Amino acid sequence: QVQLVESGGGLVQAGGSLRLSCAASGAILSSYTMAWFRLTPGKEREFVGRLSRNGGTTNYADSMKGRFTISRDNAKNTVFLQMNSLKPEDTAVYYCAAKFLSSGNYAYWGQGTQVTVSS
Repeated sequence: QVQLVESGGGLVQAGGSLRLSCAASGAILSSYTMAWFRLTPGKEREFVGRLSRNGGTTNYADSMKGRFTISRDNAKNTVFLQMNSLKPEDTAVYYCAAKFLSSGNYAYWGQGTQVTVSS
C-alpha cells in the first residue's frame, strides 16, 4: 500500500518561501510520476507541477513557473515542492500525488498540508 504524507505547510508572508515535503512508504518514488496539486475552497483542484519518474522532466502550471520547483531525494524517498515569491493567491491545501505510469490518473494521494500566505 502506497502512503504519501505531506508536511511543511504553514503561514508565511507574501514574498516569502516554503518547502513542502511528501514522504512515501510502500513504494519507491523514483518508480512513480509525482505531482503536486492544490485546492482552495470554492475552486476546483489545481495542478501545480509534475516530476517524471526518472526525475529528468518537470512541468508546472503557468502561474507557478519560475517560482515553484519540484525535486526528489531518492535516499529519503521524498519529493519536495519549493515555493518562492509566494502570493496570497497561493493560499491553499497542497497535495502530493503519485501514479505508476506516466499517463492516466494519479492513484495515490496524501492528506494535504495547508499553506497560508498573508498580504
